[in-house]
Amino acid sequence: MIKRLAAIAFAALGLFALAAQASAQQYPSRTITIIVPYPAGGPTDTTAREIARGLSDRLKQNVIVENVTGGGTIIATNKLAKADPDGYTLMLHNLQISANVTLYKHLPFNTEKDLTPVMLVNKNPLVLLGRETLAPNDFKGLLALMKKQTLKAAIPGYGATGHLATTLLAQETKTKIDEIPYRGSAPAMNDLLGGHVDLFIATPQAAVPQVKAGKLKAYAVTSNEKLADLPTAAPLATALGPKFDIIYWQALFAPAKTPDAVLKKLNATLQEVVADPALVKRWKVEGFDAFPKDQLSIDAGRAFLKSEIARWGKVIRDNNIKVNQ
Repeated sequence: MIKRLAAIAFAALGLFALAAQASAQQYPSRTITIIVPYPAGGPTDTTAREIARGLSDRLKQNVIVENVTGGGTIIATNKLAKADPDGYTLMLHNLQISANVTLYKHLPFNTEKDLTPVMLVNKNPLVLLGRETLAPNDFKGLLALMKKQTLKAAIPGYGATGHLATTLLAQETKTKIDEIPYRGSAPAMNDLLGGHVDLFIATPQAAVPQVKAGKLKAYAVTSNEKLADLPTAAPLATALGPKFDIIYWQALFAPAKTPDAVLKKLNATLQEVVADPALVKRWKVEGFDAFPKDQLSIDAGRAFLKSEIARWGKVIRDNNIKVNQ
């Protein structure tokens, strides 16, 4: 009897495996949704719509973007974590997903166990911007002003890349910055343009047009080298040390139990998307670069996420950053 039950169980497992394989081979057979945990118009939303078009063209299925905002991106991330692991619900997120692990004590999901990166999508350094009426014209002058008075800096939500970079800037320069939180990059940028805050650390695609139009000042970039589009902005990693080699990164995520065959198909297709010459050219204008080829595998994405959780967890603990939850 035991042998018979074991044989039945083994056969059932085999059928289940065959069914899963067949389902993966047919994937996708309906619309795919990419969740974006930010309002429309920001860099994550823009990138999501770009890769949605690329995936749709290659997978021959509709790929739509759904903006699910609020809760420090936890609402959107929880929606993905609880979604069916079938490859039809994905999410484009950024550095904040790694920061939230330490920032929030009681997440309704386990980031590393309930989610998996499909692929690292793109990256860029950040730009330290100032309102146009701020007196200093270079980073040296700005730093002198910051040591004399407390400036107001917009942050695009707690745990966002700009927030952590701003906190690190205050920590390493031994200055005090009054951080003003916003729900996303777009409203933060609007208030900087309006002169309601003094500083904002933004992505190049948001910064460059405003700087070139003379509406904002670019004081520094979070990298070892200057940006070609902002040649007067000082590289912070040179001025303040290697801690300021900071990238704003974006990655596509899926629920953790998504079949390997589906993940591999998505990964392979997305690699084609980010290598498309038209998208590469557009990203260059926007200030983005795709990750190197050796960092595009699923395993590389998991290792990178783990390292970012450790890196930003330390910054959050060192600065005693807490969020009411």
